Amino acid sequence: MPMQPNNQRGSSASRTVIVTAAIWLFAQLLFSATASAALEPTERIVWRKSPIPLDLGVGQERMVHFPGPVSVGLPASLQGSLRIQSSAGTVYWLAQQPFPATRILVRALDDGQVYLFDVAASPEGGSVAPMEITLPRQPSTDTSDQAPAGPATHGYVSLTRFAAQQLYAPQRLQTPLAGVVRVPVPDGPVPLVRGGAIVSTPLASWRSGHRFVTAVQLSNTSHEAQELQAHALRGAWLAATFQHHRLLPAGDEADHTVVYLISDRPLSHAF
Repeated sequence: MPMQPNNQRGSSASRTVIVTAAIWLFAQLLFSATASAALEPTERIVWRKSPIPLDLGVGQERMVHFPGPVSVGLPASLQGSLRIQSSAGTVYWLAQQPFPATRILVRALDDGQVYLFDVAASPEGGSVAPMEITLPRQPSTDTSDQAPAGPATHGYVSLTRFAAQQLYAPQRLQTPLAGVVRVPVPDGPVPLVRGGAIVSTPLASWRSGHRFVTAVQLSNTSHEAQELQAHALRGAWLAATFQHHRLLPAGDEADHTVVYLISDRPLSHAF
């Protein structure tokens, strides 16, 4: 009888060790599964006009990267079954319940290119690896290995960096971009920012192929600091980059900044 309490304590301690070990093992398995998903290599697909199959696992988000910003046409039949979010050329797909293969159209905002996807979702799920969509290389008609004629089309980052250098970098540090030419901008302020407290004055604009980059000075005319948000901009812009996101009250040396706008049309036609 005197040994009974010790046996009970020993049995309780053993159960505690077993439960702790089980929790530890479950955590390791969960970590391993998560790490394996994160380490899956990006699936790269060249768009050749054939619908791209996209298998989703319910509750598992998957990213698909495109050459530029896109819009997604979500069929009415998938409302409530599939959540889609698009940002800067990346689309985030999240299936909320199973559904059979459904054709979905994705349209590029800069050149109108249309991609077709056959999207399906199941509890078992497919790959969670990111997918990257690229366009096929265009064959060159120039047999001399020279660059094809016509203006080049540079990316958003290159165009924004170029515009900033043209405005603020010393002339010795300014580097030209092939095919980029200066285009005129409207004289005087334009109605760019909603609210009326900020005056928007175009400074300069350049064209690269079918894209335009325009530098616009934003000046605070109020006695209160102003936070700059992209959703407050009027117009159809592919990208907007603020040099500073906050303007101090009028009269302060930090009451103005510059926003760099990327568009597929001249500034005067983008509103």
